[in-house]
Amino acid sequence: MQERDPDFPSPEEAEAAEPSAEGATHSEAANLEQALRQAEAKAQEHYESWLRAAADTENVRKRAQEDVAKAHKFALEKFATDLLTVKDSLEAALATENAAVENLRSGVELTLKQLATVFERQQIREINPVGQKFDPHQHEAISMLPSDKEPNTVINVLQKGYALHDRLIRPALVTVARPKDA
Repeated sequence: MQERDPDFPSPEEAEAAEPSAEGATHSEAANLEQALRQAEAKAQEHYESWLRAAADTENVRKRAQEDVAKAHKFALEKFATDLLTVKDSLEAALATENAAVENLRSGVELTLKQLATVFERQQIREINPVGQKFDPHQHEAISMLPSDKEPNTVINVLQKGYALHDRLIRPALVTVARPKDA
């Protein structure tokens, strides 16, 4: 006779247990259905949360794009406002008829001071390198002339350069010294 495995019931035992297994199966099915409904509800909740988060992210992205576009569009607003006083002064000078040369000169000098004030407020720095060592990052050499000064020294500025917040916006056009014997 074969030895019976204690984990597996005999056919008679299985038959006797069937009615209770049917009841257990029905209760297990009900439990599984309940668990499935709960899981589906949770999944739906997570999906809705994800949709809201995705929509919020898209809204933030669009707002950031709009802010950047406005910043580009209106970046010069303060500078333009500051320049209006300079324009007004120039127009006033042109509006005067029969102005003496001295009066025009003093008006232009005042207007230049206004412009210098605007540049200072906007952190536009003038580059006037006479007597300095030539710097190819800030100067553009137009020519070299024989000179008693040290070679590669700026001896003449043809056009001043300008920097905005330490960023070069126009190099200074300069003449550079070279040795006389070269």
